[in-house]
Amino acid sequence: MLRKDYFWVAPVLLLGLLTRILGIGNFPFPNDDEGTYLAQAWAVQHGELAHYTYWYDHPPLGWMQLAAFSWLPDWLLPDLPTFVQGRIAMLPVAAASMVLVYVIGRRLGLARPTAAAAMLLYALSPLAVVLHRQIYLDNFAVLWVLASFAFALSPRRHLWHHVAAGTAFALAVLSKETIGVLLPVLLVTLWQGSHPSTRKFSFAGFGSGFVLTGLFYPLYALLKGELFPGAGHVSLLGTLKFQLGGREGSGSAFQEGTDAHQLFTDWLDRDPYLLIGGAAAAICAFAVRRLRPAALAVLVLALVALRPGGYLPQMYIVQVLPFLALTLAGLTQALVTRLPGRPRLRATAGVAAVAVAAVLAGPHWYERDRTATTAADNGVYHDAARWLRETPVGDRSEVRVVTDGVLWLDAVEAGYRPGTGAIWHYKLDQDPAVTKTLPHGWKDIDYVVSTAALRGEREHLPTLRDLFAHGTPVATFGEGGGRIDILRIENDK
Repeated sequence: MLRKDYFWVAPVLLLGLLTRILGIGNFPFPNDDEGTYLAQAWAVQHGELAHYTYWYDHPPLGWMQLAAFSWLPDWLLPDLPTFVQGRIAMLPVAAASMVLVYVIGRRLGLARPTAAAAMLLYALSPLAVVLHRQIYLDNFAVLWVLASFAFALSPRRHLWHHVAAGTAFALAVLSKETIGVLLPVLLVTLWQGSHPSTRKFSFAGFGSGFVLTGLFYPLYALLKGELFPGAGHVSLLGTLKFQLGGREGSGSAFQEGTDAHQLFTDWLDRDPYLLIGGAAAAICAFAVRRLRPAALAVLVLALVALRPGGYLPQMYIVQVLPFLALTLAGLTQALVTRLPGRPRLRATAGVAAVAVAAVLAGPHWYERDRTATTAADNGVYHDAARWLRETPVGDRSEVRVVTDGVLWLDAVEAGYRPGTGAIWHYKLDQDPAVTKTLPHGWKDIDYVVSTAALRGEREHLPTLRDLFAHGTPVATFGEGGGRIDILRIENDK
């Protein structure tokens, strides 16, 4: 970037980071995905790919990157709950993604103020503010896919830029495999960004970077003897089959009562302006050649989200947000530049567009972002983590405690034995490596840290149900559905 670009990027980046830092440990309420990825990052730091048996649920690059970032908050802020340390480690990822939105905007032909506006939309959207704080693999995938777009649109059109685009896209897929649906969009972008006389070399370079980098994952599974399904072991292809067709679908987004409909309702409630405005802009942006890559990305990701019967996770919207911001800002510039008359009229129209956006979206965004920065929803997790660290329970290396994914690493760092002393509740009945260490079943457990996640799963996990039936509260933090109870298990073995 040139020095002039820093004038536009720096204040937006600072504002975006402030909205993510303030209250990062207090909002939103943590979930098991965050704890799982953080625990897997901890396992990488200790020479393993996962804290329990790695079953190829996702490629491991996402939590490998988290492992590279998370050691510093853990070292500097050891008294914070581990999920807060992990969220702090996500801040560089959010910062880099915001900057890349600006870079892509410039390479799509947007003026500096317009590219900065796209970056601002992305930085302040209430959806982005909340989801960028959380420990999601999608955030790593979006960072790499934006880097891939930036390389593919490089104005210098060097071959190594296009090799780097393929490599970056492979890293995106190895961070979260669902981002792979954007491959056709990257190919269209590369076609548009390459020179006709060297286009075949550009595509060859992109393909080599993508294939050679992406092959590391199936090669690892092949060398481990875990590429193909078989008796007595996990497999990459077996898990892929489950992920594509074995998971329960989220239903139709257009049918009330389905998970998909609820997700779309929640997303629109948080930020209807960027979602609706960006989607409408993406449809119109197909008429503007330079905006087609961003518009096509919105279309492909929207079609995947709207497919009937597919599984739709909460964090999926993270993948769409940068392209919504780029198409909305880019189409506004395209319309303004087509106005007849003198440049002063166009400048006035641009300022008017910003003013209208501020009036329409500003109050809603302010309230949502204010909630994110001032809410205090997670005190119960802070208290429970402190209980695990400070409460005398005997020799922690011999005591067994069941936790949700969020508090599992707190228990480990408090001195409980990883895996079979600190036990993630999902593994009680589903992991043979754990069940064989519990010959008396629930009677071999000493404590349960009862969170909303555990209470929601107890009817589906027999051992967990028995633990609740024989547990006596010795400490309670909070009240209502979000409370956390420490249960001591009364057994007579």
